[in-house]
Amino acid sequence: MITLSEMNAGETAVVIRIEADGELKQRLFSLGLRKGSHLKIKATSIAKSTMEIEVESTLLALRFEEAKHIAVQRA
Repeated sequence: MITLSEMNAGETAVVIRIEADGELKQRLFSLGLRKGSHLKIKATSIAKSTMEIEVESTLLALRFEEAKHIAVQRA
């Protein structure tokens, strides 16, 4: 098991656990990112400060600091 921040563009994964509290956890849930969600890393910024992920038909932009709170398993 790794965190989402450790993945690269083009890789796919399944969310195992979200280790965030409060507002961040609510925001991720409202955008469709929850345990069992299948996702694909679409792109990462050059400085690796943000990443774009696709969850079902939704594109999300996350900061790497936020992605560190999401445990995933490569698919």
